[in-house]
Amino acid sequence: MKLIDLITAQSARLKQAGVSFGHGTTNAFDEAAWLVLAALGLPLDALEARAQRELSAEDDAKATALVTQRIESRQPAAYLTQEAWLQNVPFYVDERVIVPRSYIAELLADGEGEGTLDAWLSDRTQRVLDLCTGNGSLAVIAAMAYPEVSVDACDLSDDALAVARINVDKHQLGQRIRLFKSDLLAEAQGPYDLIVCNPPYVNSESMAALPPEYRAEPQMALAGGADGMDLVRRILRDAPARLSDIGVLVLEIGHERTHFERAFPKAEVAWLPTSAGADEVLLMTRDALARLAQRMNKA
Repeated sequence: MKLIDLITAQSARLKQAGVSFGHGTTNAFDEAAWLVLAALGLPLDALEARAQRELSAEDDAKATALVTQRIESRQPAAYLTQEAWLQNVPFYVDERVIVPRSYIAELLADGEGEGTLDAWLSDRTQRVLDLCTGNGSLAVIAAMAYPEVSVDACDLSDDALAVARINVDKHQLGQRIRLFKSDLLAEAQGPYDLIVCNPPYVNSESMAALPPEYRAEPQMALAGGADGMDLVRRILRDAPARLSDIGVLVLEIGHERTHFERAFPKAEVAWLPTSAGADEVLLMTRDALARLAQRMNKA
């Protein structure tokens, strides 16, 4: 059997099994290609050049077994391969962290080019915090995009910080990225010129409806309370004290814009365009956060 034929056959199996995607791929063919290539020890960009390669029965068995594991376990493919990619940067992942997929990565990846985020930054931007860092992917991408900045990255989970350490070391950024444990902003000293955060924001109704692949991830990294805003409220209240005079907060809230606007109707927000549209990631300046925090404290 040729490589392309094996991938096509495994794609049909995934589709028939009704597995859910969204942890690096969006469809059965791409997921099958990822799993088959990983099982055969081939890089993800090998398909085009090796599509017509004839496979041995042993190769077929290895790939089929990994796809079977994907179907039966309903774990994200990234857990089975222990690798995920974000903005073409590879990261180690396992069951201790959610699979990285933040749209903030797109905004960081352009670095000092013409990215949307750059309009809000300054030549004085030097200190960055990746809040709720998870596997450390946003911290790594920020450090790569802005070679002159120093990056702090924190998380409440010791397990997540252990995985983040693997990725910081993998990309040889230990001199520029400092990892530490913190319950949101409690241990963050600042002042930071940029805080990026992809916090737990899934509302309780959506949590109850998640497919098995998402339930395989650490729930503390997903669940945001009844309206998804429990942790966001704390972040917005505490952020002004951790930001410099030029500081901005970039916050991902996924599909929770309606809940965000209901919870913070007077928040002065800039919605940043991403590949998923302009409803997933927002930006607030320090001054706007200070005004909001003042109103929240009076409520």
